[in-house]
Amino acid sequence: MSLTNQYPDEVQAIFAKYPSRRSAVMPLLYLAQREEGYIKKESMEEIAALLDLDTTEVAAIVGFYSMYHDEKAGKYRIQVCTDISCALRGADTFLEHLCDNIGIKVGETTPDGLVTIEEVKCLAGCDKAPMFQLQDGDKVSYHENMTVDKTMELVEALRKAQAQK
Repeated sequence: MSLTNQYPDEVQAIFAKYPSRRSAVMPLLYLAQREEGYIKKESMEEIAALLDLDTTEVAAIVGFYSMYHDEKAGKYRIQVCTDISCALRGADTFLEHLCDNIGIKVGETTPDGLVTIEEVKCLAGCDKAPMFQLQDGDKVSYHENMTVDKTMELVEALRKAQAQK
């Protein structure tokens, strides 16, 4: 279903906030991602048409920002920063050992569909690496000065919380 059919009032409210329709691209992407946690190709095409943009321009925005996703993933996304500053503080090793402990590779999702591990660039916490952002729908939390053990405790807490639902 299209955004304009599914969320007509919200789309119009977004357009009303911006002097140029093209400026509404990010809020429309957020709206498109809200329900399923990722943005389908059809939604990118619709947004491009609504804003008189090329679909490639819209897809480039999705690809650039770590808060937009073009693929389905686990309920939680653990996005580990591996930029050069974080790498110098052990982020690469942290990411490798975290994946080993969880039993998946970067970009994969646990068999229970709960956790996806992703590698991202620059979360603005270079002095507190290894660090990651945890995305849970539209909620984001930052975890700094992490160890694999502390992260595994967090993953287990997420699993327990999910099991209680």
